[in-house]
Amino acid sequence: MVVYSRLIPIFVVTGFLGSGKTTLLNHMLRHPSLKDAAVLINEFGAVGLDHFLVKKMDENTVLLASGCLCCTIRDDLKSAILELNSKRERGEVPRYKRMVVETTGLADPTPILFTLMSDPVLRNHYRLGGVITTVDAVNGLHQLDRHAESVRQATVADRIVITKSDLVETSQLAALKAHLMRINPAADYMIGRFGKIDVRRVLRADVYDPSKKAAEVKHWLDLEAIKTARDHKHIHDVNRHDEHIRSFVVTVERPLDWTAFGIWLTMLLHKHGQNVLRVKGILNVKGIDAPVIVNGVQHIVHPPLHLAAWPDDDRRSRIVFIVDDMDGTLIERSLAAFNRVGAAAA
Repeated sequence: MVVYSRLIPIFVVTGFLGSGKTTLLNHMLRHPSLKDAAVLINEFGAVGLDHFLVKKMDENTVLLASGCLCCTIRDDLKSAILELNSKRERGEVPRYKRMVVETTGLADPTPILFTLMSDPVLRNHYRLGGVITTVDAVNGLHQLDRHAESVRQATVADRIVITKSDLVETSQLAALKAHLMRINPAADYMIGRFGKIDVRRVLRADVYDPSKKAAEVKHWLDLEAIKTARDHKHIHDVNRHDEHIRSFVVTVERPLDWTAFGIWLTMLLHKHGQNVLRVKGILNVKGIDAPVIVNGVQHIVHPPLHLAAWPDDDRRSRIVFIVDDMDGTLIERSLAAFNRVGAAAA
């Protein structure tokens, strides 16, 4: 018989693109409650730039600054969890006591919850501790109106963290919370300020109970059970979410002129911000020895992050875009044009 209290709780951190999942996770990992945790990160697209901020241990396991373990989900979730569990049992990684799964911003979390709740092998070792959903105070209302994934992420949440509250007026924050409460009145709502939140409150290891959520959640879980029973398998393009949303990487061989790049990115987001769901890149900037990380969502670009050193020998600038109904070649051509202007000015 499985003793419930001995099962390792899994916390699922979800939220739409750019809503602050990684910022929240970084804050959480500095808390003593997660000093012995394992983290699984699944990024949409071909390049996971967040892993440049951590130290590699082996091919798919990295050690975060907090001492927590981090794995890239390369196959399905079940395989990733069981592989890490095997390493734990063999003593190849520290014996973590909690697990955090950060989903891609375009994920429908329902299949993840269904897997964690129904798979007999996983249920011998793990239990679902709770679902934490981040919602962007700046773009949340628009995303909830336009993207079904954002609605599902909010509906299945045990705790909803409204991020970037410092960037909006009180009235906009109240309107977003009221809208979310109509979607999910049972969630515990928290306001994140400058990426910080009450970690103990976030990590309360509640049992996830779909019966307490909106009727749509049970419907989605039932549909997932039907799909699993049919064992329907097909190949997905990992860089395309649907006929509208896709990701691509722009690679620049030569160092970028920071002024030209800043003007280009500002103009791009000013004109096409609604369609640029996410932009995140590691840049080789002229005159700077270490790389610069840029991170933006729609019309907002966060302050650049200067790393202490390059993570490897590749010094090319690589920028990941996730866009809605945009031509990636046009973005690449416009950046190349601005880079040529910057090079000529130098």
